Amino acid sequence: MNNTHSLSRALYTEITGKKIVRITILSLLLCGTFLTDIMVGPAWLSLREVLSALFFPAGEAVTTLVIVRELRLPVALMAVVVGAALGSTGAQMQTILNNPLASPYTLGVASAAGFGAALALVLGVTLVPIGAEFLTAGNAFVFALGSSLAVYAVAGTKKGTTEIIILAGIALLFLFYSLTALLEYLATEEQLQAVVFWLFGSLTKTTWMRLLITTAVFSGIFPLVLSQSWKLTALRLGETEAESLGINVKKLRLTTLILTSLLTATAVCFVGTIGFIGIVAPHIARSLGGEDHRFFLPLSALVGAVILSAASVASKLILPGAVFPIGIVTSFIGIPFFLFLILSKRRRYW
Repeated sequence: MNNTHSLSRALYTEITGKKIVRITILSLLLCGTFLTDIMVGPAWLSLREVLSALFFPAGEAVTTLVIVRELRLPVALMAVVVGAALGSTGAQMQTILNNPLASPYTLGVASAAGFGAALALVLGVTLVPIGAEFLTAGNAFVFALGSSLAVYAVAGTKKGTTEIIILAGIALLFLFYSLTALLEYLATEEQLQAVVFWLFGSLTKTTWMRLLITTAVFSGIFPLVLSQSWKLTALRLGETEAESLGINVKKLRLTTLILTSLLTATAVCFVGTIGFIGIVAPHIARSLGGEDHRFFLPLSALVGAVILSAASVASKLILPGAVFPIGIVTSFIGIPFFLFLILSKRRRYW
């Protein structure tokens, strides 16, 4: 008996150690893409110049300091934070909905945010009394969060089953896409260009204030979700098994839905529609760390951050001297994986 217990403990320690190593490797990879993101641009910088501007600014040229600290650093940081937010919310949505293709966009959050942004850009309508700088972002946030609350209300009246949540989300998805298309039809050429650019997704309008707001929301919500790791892991065993362990599945699902919706709404309202990260990142994380959400959630956040950070670098390399819309880059990354997921016969995790 003691030998069996010792072997089991040794095996658990070995598996846990491998997961920690993978988290460490991903963290180092993220550092690499982050620094590369700051180095790459119309004016290329060396690694020495970037590190000097970040940690020893007194000895660096003023031009280099402005490029690094004011122009590229907030954009690079926003890519990390938004990527982590979308990756972690995708992982949570796939768990609570028990659907490998679920993501924050499944519930119509992105399409609602797009309509809110288009409403501000085309008609100048705002639902929140804020400054002009946050007019579009404020509208996008209100509509994104509002769509999530609508899904929450529908789910609450119908026992919160996964089927009802997904169907309600899909209905809102097509509703807001249709309304956005109507606004695009009514828009002038300049307004249409602004709407399309927002819908493509972009990090270029990142400011320190926007970065601070996004980081604060992520830093507040992610630990709350991480504290529910055991319950989310148990939910992967099935609703009946989770309830037998004393877990209120309905409450867990709806609470997670609200938190992920708030985080997604905050992320997309500042950077626009950035697709596929919420689908791709959790599957990669699951292959690296399994279903234990103590590791699965951090891995999903790290993978999402690495993908968006790398996409930010790629967006500046596709068209030298210009910034390619990052939402298109993530789609090029995500579509092949999406098709592989559909066509694959493997059912290891689902």
